[in-house]
Amino acid sequence: MERLFRYKLDHILFWMLTIGFHAYTHSGIIDQAGFGQFVLELLVRDGLLALVIYVNLLIVIPGLNRQKRSGIFILLIPVTLMCYVVLKNFHDVYLYGIVMDNPARQGFFHNTFYNFSIVVFYLAFASTLYLSKQWYMQKELIRKIELEKLNTELEYLKAQINPHFLFNSLNTVFFQIDKQNTAARETLSKFSDMLRYQLYECNGKEIAIEKEIQYLKNYVELQRLRKDEHYDIQFTFSEELKSFTIPPLLLLPFIENAFKHVSHFSDRKNTISIDLNKSGNQFQLSVFNTKDPKTISGNGGIGLKNVQRRLELLYPDRYDLTVVEEQEAFRVQLNLTLI
Repeated sequence: MERLFRYKLDHILFWMLTIGFHAYTHSGIIDQAGFGQFVLELLVRDGLLALVIYVNLLIVIPGLNRQKRSGIFILLIPVTLMCYVVLKNFHDVYLYGIVMDNPARQGFFHNTFYNFSIVVFYLAFASTLYLSKQWYMQKELIRKIELEKLNTELEYLKAQINPHFLFNSLNTVFFQIDKQNTAARETLSKFSDMLRYQLYECNGKEIAIEKEIQYLKNYVELQRLRKDEHYDIQFTFSEELKSFTIPPLLLLPFIENAFKHVSHFSDRKNTISIDLNKSGNQFQLSVFNTKDPKTISGNGGIGLKNVQRRLELLYPDRYDLTVVEEQEAFRVQLNLTLI
């Protein structure tokens, strides 16, 4: 069923049956007016039907779901129906009244009821199919989210170690480090904060953006310690990033990917630039890193494919992800629409 929807085979099947039915029921036009007029009848009738159906499916129904200016979208329904009836009436007068020289059908309103009933039937039928498809896809999405949540919980349980033992061990190491060695103590403290965040604070569906940013800052600082003076690492974020939540660890794979694929130039700077921003209800993440020309990262490999799948489940129709791989650079731009 998913493959049927994914490749729009349902649309193709619908129009094949519709056009085939119209061709069968109007085949008499060939004998009376010629094959050209027969083809024109199919193009006009099914072209106008397609216009009415897709205006309502792509504009009216989504507009009603947003519940803003719904009166305008409701008004579009009779407007599209009226457009079909008027234009089809004109063509019927031309085809049956003039070309086929039938005086009884030269009146403009002769076929009004028939054309109105046809467009109402096909619009109702197509809308029913569309809403049934949306219901099925929503049901499948919920099922996949529940399945992924279950798998995540199972993986978490398998990977989980005793947190008390872990933090007790870290505290032991911390106090064994000489007090003068502040750099080592600070590094261990950041590492401890990161573990605490992952073990205790990432169990919910969403986390405050301030905590997520602090976790990313600690991650970047620990990575910075592993690099020398040939690396220029920038991590910036806007002051607007507060008072909203996002799924925990959603952004980390993009930043991990930058450190994984960063270049190793010896004659110039190796750059990693990470920027977080918010404008209105739009959240943006920009990640840039230089890369070795011969390295083929394959758009980030499995990590970015997994996070893209997660975005599809968590932000359906509310995210835009752009991944660009150049000869010596890798860019990621993620835009989320917040609710």
